[in-house]
Amino acid sequence: MKCPFCGFTESHVIDSRPIDDGDSIRRRRECEKCGKRFTTYEKIESVPIMVIKKSKDREAFSRDKLLSGLLKACEKRPVPTDKLENLVDEIENTIANTLEREITSEQIGELVMSKLKNLDEVAYVRFASVYRQFKDINTFMDELNRLLTDKN
Repeated sequence: MKCPFCGFTESHVIDSRPIDDGDSIRRRRECEKCGKRFTTYEKIESVPIMVIKKSKDREAFSRDKLLSGLLKACEKRPVPTDKLENLVDEIENTIANTLEREITSEQIGELVMSKLKNLDEVAYVRFASVYRQFKDINTFMDELNRLLTDKN
């Protein structure tokens, strides 16, 4: 860290403490050349994850939008909201851990479907019908048959 008084690049930390409910760290430093003290703040850099839609448009990843879609798929189903929020947490963590700053909506859809299949099969089929845009009853039946095959 560069000293604001003399410009020397070597300093040592005298005191460190979390601030803003642990979102930042305040550090008191002392310059090794001039001996003057100064304060620095350290904060996690947050880079938004961008979603590439089918239309090639880009928009910021929205946790609320994902949760909303899951709530619709699970409407009138015995799936507790906290399980859906945990599912969204898992998906969000999976996306963040790829270290990629862009992800396609198709990749997100596949992640959702793989997790939803284990949570509630009816909700899975509802989500799949919207996500895969079933054209007719045959494509719908193909998905049901795939679900039955995977179950056995």
